[in-house]
Amino acid sequence: MTAEILEFAMLFAFGFSWPFAIWRTYKAKRVDGKSPHFMAIVIVGYLCGIAAHLVEGTKLWLCVVYLADIALVSTDLALYFIYSHRAKASS
Repeated sequence: MTAEILEFAMLFAFGFSWPFAIWRTYKAKRVDGKSPHFMAIVIVGYLCGIAAHLVEGTKLWLCVVYLADIALVSTDLALYFIYSHRAKASS
């Protein structure tokens, strides 16, 4: 049970930071300093976490938290592509 709580805390901490990053990107309408490769690697890491739980058949409720984090990172990644495309089009 302690391991589940610690894993949840880790996922919550990471997930808690993404709305701030998303909001900053949305307000600035710029993606300077953002890395789509980094965000893609984070998503792959979350998918591996889900896969580990599915293979083991344990702690499946944590998969919901992983999916929420994936949704947040995907939102930031989508904003990256939207705003980087707009920047290229305007130059």
